[in-house]
Amino acid sequence: MTERADIAYFSMEIALDAAMPTYSGGLGVLAGDTLRSAADLGVRMVAISLLHRRGYFFQRLDAAGTQHEEAVEWPIDDYVTEQAPRVEITIEGRRVQIRSWKYEITGESGSKVPVFLLDTDLPENSPQDRELSHYLYGGDVPYRLHQELVLGVGGVRMLRALGFSSLQRYHMNEGHSALLTLELLREELARRARTSPTADDLQSIRQSCVFTTHTPVPAGHDRFAAELLARALGPEDDSRLRALHDYGHELNMTQLALHASHYVNGVAKRHGEVSRQLLGTSGIDFITNGVHAATWTSPPLQRLFDAHIPGWRKDNFSLRYALGIPSDQIWRAHREAKRALLEHVNRTSNAGMDLDVLTIGFARRATAYKRPELLFSDVERLASIAERRGPLQIIYAGKAHPRDEFGKHLIERVVAAQRALRGRVRVVYLENYDVTAAKLLVSGVDLWLNTPLPPFEASGTSGMKAALNGVPSFSVLDGWWLEGCIEGVTGWAIGGRTREQGLIDPAADAFSLYEKLETIVVPAFYAQDGEFFDVMRHAIALNGSFFNTQRMLQQYVLKAYYG
Repeated sequence: MTERADIAYFSMEIALDAAMPTYSGGLGVLAGDTLRSAADLGVRMVAISLLHRRGYFFQRLDAAGTQHEEAVEWPIDDYVTEQAPRVEITIEGRRVQIRSWKYEITGESGSKVPVFLLDTDLPENSPQDRELSHYLYGGDVPYRLHQELVLGVGGVRMLRALGFSSLQRYHMNEGHSALLTLELLREELARRARTSPTADDLQSIRQSCVFTTHTPVPAGHDRFAAELLARALGPEDDSRLRALHDYGHELNMTQLALHASHYVNGVAKRHGEVSRQLLGTSGIDFITNGVHAATWTSPPLQRLFDAHIPGWRKDNFSLRYALGIPSDQIWRAHREAKRALLEHVNRTSNAGMDLDVLTIGFARRATAYKRPELLFSDVERLASIAERRGPLQIIYAGKAHPRDEFGKHLIERVVAAQRALRGRVRVVYLENYDVTAAKLLVSGVDLWLNTPLPPFEASGTSGMKAALNGVPSFSVLDGWWLEGCIEGVTGWAIGGRTREQGLIDPAADAFSLYEKLETIVVPAFYAQDGEFFDVMRHAIALNGSFFNTQRMLQQYVLKAYYG
């Protein structure tokens, strides 16, 4: 029987299963959470991504903290099922065959969302084309362009071959899939028996497309030289692409998606403002990101919610009733999650971490604007806080992009701080951060730290996951935390609320971090007089109940999909 869907969701990465290396970080995790909520809510959606046979990479750290990357090996057919249809696209005049593998998500409602992962590793393809679905964000610039042709053009063709003929919207999760608009235009011209597009044809494409931009960093938007595009596409498709967006000497994939979509959004209120400035248009809305509540809530907290808030999985807004859960029960459930985390950390790193010690967690992609080193700006001050106010232990995790040398250096700096603090503050850097480790970390630490350089945090979702588990955030005011922070109620802010790029003083941020840690956060944790427990409860009730993909997807349905 032919499957049906209204919405096609395209993403270069999707976190479907911890054992499937089809994601690198936040973008893919968000995509997976979005699709799980679609299945929960019964939204008729289908998703397209690439198979990534070799994944992003497996991270190993040596004694100095130097990152080493290895290709990932995984048993593909243990998780996905090969589909019969084959489609073909042309790249630089070569015919490239594409197959797909199916993964199915079943929601709380019993509804299913199929995910099709595209694969070019077929014997009829050339050796270079067989590798196009191997590495997530790997290879050189032509490799990335050819991958995006497979995702965008090949993805639309695969949907047709699979029988999805009545789709109403195509949602581009970041600009990697923007070339799907080229294939939609080709279909529109064929349907109308025309060779040159009219304004009506272009409007028809726009009406079908939705675009979510995730990065306020200019370097995060893919760009391809006109000569490279002309060679990859051929003259006919190159002419059609220029009809969609006359890009001159270089195509910015974000600009293509922007021009070809009727609805465009950033992923937090502040990010929507920054995107309008960066991209030079007022036509960008915002829908703040969320996380899939049932996926990211630890088993002990799930059992607690089941007892006090029946039905919370289907109605995440009902988590506001966590205000009525006794503090001692929340604390016992948290201690159970913390024990699971520390057992994992101690087993894998021999760190000797203690259940009774205030544990701080930080896990982000290791790159300059995330500022993972800020906590260690003054190791003597940090050690002094631990000695005078109460012991501390710190868990870090995160990968640097293989070509981000500064990001790799930041990992080395954290590991150097670990050595400098030995005997005074326990510090661990977990290798190969993935979904499994993330679930342990966001639920098991006592405090979630985030120190981005504003305004470069588009949204951030790790603090949202922590909130669902009653873990307060201690964060710079950027991204979602500008909306979620109620000082001393849902967590604590580092620095002030009014900040402009170029006027940010890292030393002032470090001072704020240390002052608040020493005078407010550490004393509240060790006082055990109810203040810290109240913040935990409000993190669930105010942030967990709102910053979830159930609310997020309902906004997409109203604003973008059926509006």
